[in-house]
Amino acid sequence: MATTSDFRNGLCIEFNNDLYAIVEFQHVKPGKGGAFVRTKLKSLTNGKVIDNTFNSGVKITTARIERKTYQFLYKDGAGYHLMDNNTFEQLDLDEKSIENPLLIKEGQELDVLFHQETGNFIGCELPPFVELKVTYTEPGLKGDTATRALKPATLETGLQIQVPLFIDNDEVIKIDTRTIAYVERVKTDI
Repeated sequence: MATTSDFRNGLCIEFNNDLYAIVEFQHVKPGKGGAFVRTKLKSLTNGKVIDNTFNSGVKITTARIERKTYQFLYKDGAGYHLMDNNTFEQLDLDEKSIENPLLIKEGQELDVLFHQETGNFIGCELPPFVELKVTYTEPGLKGDTATRALKPATLETGLQIQVPLFIDNDEVIKIDTRTIAYVERVKTDI
């Protein structure tokens, strides 16, 4: 058991017969009345974000979440196949279990979350940034690098995103997995 004073970003709690992670919170002490805590909670089972207010000092039940590192092997008609690097145990997931499946390439490592008490699968998290190769994009105009203009690019996984005009085919770029946006060009030693 914990109280609202133990809240921190990322803390997993049991609330309304579901598991939630605290996305953000704010302690509020108004001039009149008792203090309270405003929170944004993300459901670990369906991904929905809700707002909730807790009275200060309320007891909450924390949930223990176990993270295991799995390597993405391949995708087929049955879903996504992952392997635990320590035990070589394989895990099969459907596409709904992974938040942004088009950001995953073969051999990439992912964090898989399990509820420690029940052992049930909760979700799959990508690293904050991934590096993917551009397979096709229109050539940029020479000297048109001063503006923040963007153009569409297709990546090796089939995902299409907007990139700056100076990005060419076969370049490797870094992508933020939370916003699915271009971050920077990756220098490759050739």
